[in-house]
Amino acid sequence: MAKVIGEIRSLARVHTEMCLRTLAGIAAKSESDAARVAAIGMLLDRGYGKAPQAHTGEDGEGAIEVVIRHILVGSRNAPAPLAAPNELHQLEHGRKSVGEEHD
Repeated sequence: MAKVIGEIRSLARVHTEMCLRTLAGIAAKSESDAARVAAIGMLLDRGYGKAPQAHTGEDGEGAIEVVIRHILVGSRNAPAPLAAPNELHQLEHGRKSVGEEHD
């Protein structure tokens, strides 16, 4: 399967120059503003990479809040919840801080 994917990529890359010229032509000459903006974005993404996106909480500020709800349906032998329902846990830099931190 990996060999097939590599071959498809190779075949597609043969058309890179034509595709970039087409995008540049659309960006420069299209009468549709939407088409021009899309083509410009694609060219910039390919030339410089996609712009980084910040991961923030609500309204673009603060930490991200993750809410995990434990829902039980018809079970009497349910496991005890890990924490009180009103206790918040934060994920910071890919690390979960639950109660005390572990190094």
